[in-house]
Amino acid sequence: MKKEILVNTTEFETRVALLEDDRLVELMSVRRDEKRIVGNIYKGVIKTVLPGMQAAFVDIGLEGKAAYLHSSDIGKMYDNSGYDDADVAAPADIIRKHRRAGIETVLKTDQEILVQVIKEQISTKGPRVATEISIPGRYVVLVPNDDHIRISKRIANWNEKKRLRKIVENYRPEGFGLIVRTEGEGKKESEFKMDIKRVLKLWTKLKRKADSSTAPALIHQEEEMLVGMIRDVFNDEIESLVCDNKDDYKKVVSYARTIAPELRKKVKIYKGSLPLFDTYELETEIDKMLDRKVWIRKGAYLIIDQTEAMVTIDVNTGRFVGGKDQEKTILMVNLEAAREAARQIRLRDIGGLIICDFIDMYSRENRRKLYEEFSRCFQHDRAKRAINTVTDFGLIEMTRERVRVSHMHHLSEPCPYCAGLGRVASKETMATKIERWFQRAKADGNLKSFHLAVSPLLAEAMSDNGSNRIERLMKNYKFKINLVRDTTIPIQEYKVYNAENNQEITAKFKV
Repeated sequence: MKKEILVNTTEFETRVALLEDDRLVELMSVRRDEKRIVGNIYKGVIKTVLPGMQAAFVDIGLEGKAAYLHSSDIGKMYDNSGYDDADVAAPADIIRKHRRAGIETVLKTDQEILVQVIKEQISTKGPRVATEISIPGRYVVLVPNDDHIRISKRIANWNEKKRLRKIVENYRPEGFGLIVRTEGEGKKESEFKMDIKRVLKLWTKLKRKADSSTAPALIHQEEEMLVGMIRDVFNDEIESLVCDNKDDYKKVVSYARTIAPELRKKVKIYKGSLPLFDTYELETEIDKMLDRKVWIRKGAYLIIDQTEAMVTIDVNTGRFVGGKDQEKTILMVNLEAAREAARQIRLRDIGGLIICDFIDMYSRENRRKLYEEFSRCFQHDRAKRAINTVTDFGLIEMTRERVRVSHMHHLSEPCPYCAGLGRVASKETMATKIERWFQRAKADGNLKSFHLAVSPLLAEAMSDNGSNRIERLMKNYKFKINLVRDTTIPIQEYKVYNAENNQEITAKFKV
């Protein structure tokens, strides 16, 4: 598979695009005024401990947002049970018996604690933190206050896993755990030795800072997006990394020279006259990330709806009619939809609970093919995920790691008219609401003359000659109503003024 990375930088935004076989599959972006905090390490203060939720809120110095710490994210250094969830040597029944004690016995109010952000603040929720600190390097992740060695699940070869474990066992510092990253596959012992030395030096530096700082305080700031991307994504599988900014080019070259000299020759500077993303025809693809409807081949399409609780993806055959065999036709559509749905999930960075509603198939064999194809499309996805098999109703349920807000929320904001609902009250509904307003005004009996300001569309519906609602209101209630067409008023709103003094009185008789 051909893989490329493109880095586009403007005065206010940096975007990093990952292409697989010339198709956009991942987009990372950061704007100049944005601060991403995932990976940051803070010295915080416990503000509230909630035994009923087995959680605590931690002040880490962010304005207006306390960090959320769940008991499942409390590491071994704060674990009173004597067992760690990853302690495979302990029998399952003993692990169940010695589960962590209640959070109220582990943490106390006003206690100072070292935490790392594992999830950005999303919507009204504050950031999520963990006490198990991890320091990512190029090939390993250093885990203080641990003693385990773990190998990336994406490394499938058992002989390679044994080789890697033997290497890192020789260099694991006392009191630290190590996780071998996917990028470590096939690397030499000397490269692991240097990487472990580098992350250990970083931990010593930030530990010294933590000991001398007064909480709440930022102890360590995660690498900026560009450098972090090089560390996490730029590897031997990438054919080229193209930058359109000289400063970024120099930064990437310098970092690559330090951590992976063999990748230096893959870094290129873009010199074309057209914008970089235009040359690769990515801008149209990025604009479509906000579309609810996504067309796939032969006239079929997806409908993607994002809510607070989950994301649903509905598959529709659309104009695709296929051949004579209905089951075969449906399988073709579902397989194509699975590929595009998986790409859209990665591209839009959708996380949390995801439900894909495919077209019903009777054949169990075809359901198996659909599940295998959908799962295969995520083999290069960097986010953690779990995918269930196809249900009898044609649904595939999955969860995907949600570290930050999706691109839908990052690139857009709620509609000021519908407040994110996606629909507004109909003209008929609004006309009826206005009639009820005047009915309440009639019951009050103190006013007789009004100015009614509405949008032109609503005004047209209310003053239509066939059913002129304004004339009927004036006739029934003995009112004088002057209808005003105001282009600045949304269709689901209206304003009523007392004609005698031109004072707005909408709220007086509005429910």
